[in-house]
Amino acid sequence: MIIFLYGPDTYRSRQKLNEIVEHYKKIHKSGLNLKYFDGENLNFQDFTDEVRQSSMFKEKKLAILNNVFSNSGFKEKFLKERKKFVGSENIILFYEKEKISEDDSFFLFLKKYSKSQEFKPLEDQKLKNWVKKELKNFGAKINEKALDKFIEFVGNNLWQMANEIKKLVSFKNGKIIEEKDVELLVKPKIESDIFETIDAVASKNRKRALQLLKTHLEKGDSPFYLFSMINFQFRNILIIKDLIERGISPYSLTDLHLYVIKKSILLSKKFEISELKKIYQKIFQVDLDIKTGKIEPEMALDFLITEL
Repeated sequence: MIIFLYGPDTYRSRQKLNEIVEHYKKIHKSGLNLKYFDGENLNFQDFTDEVRQSSMFKEKKLAILNNVFSNSGFKEKFLKERKKFVGSENIILFYEKEKISEDDSFFLFLKKYSKSQEFKPLEDQKLKNWVKKELKNFGAKINEKALDKFIEFVGNNLWQMANEIKKLVSFKNGKIIEEKDVELLVKPKIESDIFETIDAVASKNRKRALQLLKTHLEKGDSPFYLFSMINFQFRNILIIKDLIERGISPYSLTDLHLYVIKKSILLSKKFEISELKKIYQKIFQVDLDIKTGKIEPEMALDFLITEL
């Protein structure tokens, strides 16, 4: 039997892999026939020798091959001898984390002759259901506004989500998670990069700032959200700069994440308050132009960065 697990959502594919391994261990107690192989550097002969070797316990073997798609030599030889493996009683599991070309002959073979499962990133309601299920496993609940904010902050990176969920559950200790809890404890996925973009603007490095925005857009980040984050962060910098000049501690802003306050303090030192007010006014005007349909969001972002 051949099993093929692949796709960009490595959190769920890893869960599935662990589930298969645990199930195998329950049936085959010795554990001596569970083998892991580094697919990138795997020699085909070494693999076949291991798989074909007789088991003293008369158990099925489970061979797990990680990231074999970059190993062209192995793939070529495996395809030549594929008939020996397709009907085998042993289990050969291909686990792939990297992006795969769907025109790859090895991919087409596995799709046809294996039990395959693709793990695509969760979106919309499926993502919400996953978060609720994870929280339920901890005996916790979240209200809808907090759930929307959580997904807005983290996106669909389930590795980060799992860590943030543990943090929220520990903090709330059985109480329903609210929007203010997410804002207090969860660092937005895009926030660090936005600070880097603002730092590039402050350093008058518009080329770098535009490159960072382009990277966001290529990754699929919404131009509306990017703009709202730039707006949000410059507003915070302006508020903090004003507080500092009036001798008031920025840490009195209890509605802002500590990370945001610290980063904003550092960036505020690179601007004069008059400069920040002009920038914020430009942001307000561009925001108005987007909402009234005078300019497309992506073009507005480019225009804003070149004008700041």
